[in-house]
Amino acid sequence: MLNSEAAPKLHEKYNRLIAVASKHPSMATAVAHPCDEVSLESAVEAARLGLLRPILVGPLARMRDAAARAGLEIGGFELVESQHSHDSAAKAVELVRAGRAEGLMKGSLHTDELMGAVVARETGIRTARRISHCFVMDVPNHSQALIISDAAVNIAPTLEEKVDIVQNAIDLAHALATEEVRVAILSAMEIVNPRVASTIEAAALCKMADRGQITGAMLDGPLALDNAISPEAAAIKHIVSPVAGKANVLIVPDLEAGNMLAKSLSFLAGADAAGIVLGARVPIILTSRADSLLTRLASCAVAVLVAAARRASPAAAIA
Repeated sequence: MLNSEAAPKLHEKYNRLIAVASKHPSMATAVAHPCDEVSLESAVEAARLGLLRPILVGPLARMRDAAARAGLEIGGFELVESQHSHDSAAKAVELVRAGRAEGLMKGSLHTDELMGAVVARETGIRTARRISHCFVMDVPNHSQALIISDAAVNIAPTLEEKVDIVQNAIDLAHALATEEVRVAILSAMEIVNPRVASTIEAAALCKMADRGQITGAMLDGPLALDNAISPEAAAIKHIVSPVAGKANVLIVPDLEAGNMLAKSLSFLAGADAAGIVLGARVPIILTSRADSLLTRLASCAVAVLVAAARRASPAAAIA
């Protein structure tokens, strides 16, 4: 746990998350191109808390120089030499393919570089599932964490792709030990309108869940954001369902909506957003240089819990 001064009660959901994840075995994690203070600090602190066993993949001189300038000790970690950022991504993914790493973590390279190596046809780590991104958001004064998908990977997903996006988010919620997973398929309204494609897709996803094509959760949609998370708003609209007003997973229509929702919560409501990519062979930790240390550690904790769930139930195909 972080000390109370560094992690105030405001972020208690993340502190609980890190505490639970720390009870699991640390996860061998290939860290791609950690050549700046932020990415090295994340790896070092996650190792100190027992979350990760980092394997640092990058140009050795640059990693050591960055560590020295930041006052960080990396001598106890395995270091893998690479020539440049693309090479770092490829070699980090190869560690996963070789079974030497259960997780992958973004360092100081572009997300596109890392994900390019992940999805490479011959050398990547894709599965039959669509790869998707989830934020696990700690929103002050909201009783539970919110999973929001997809705000970073899939730009304009089709209905078929949304099936995997929803299932990935549900599996994540179960890995986080969510007792009842309640999924709201978001739109601008709560009625099915043939002129608004997201409402049609929301209705189809809910019927697919009814028929067992999506499993492990209660779904409802289309729902507007207010009646998805506010019992009062749902009551005013006379929406009666086990999800309305109580959703803990929010599925957005497209990347633009998800990105704006997540950033609105972060910058206007003071929320933190731990990011993870699902659907690959291992969980992929995506962090931003703008994230606080606590948020970056929460992202690591989420990945640890996903990996633990996979070990406990490989047949569940939690990615």
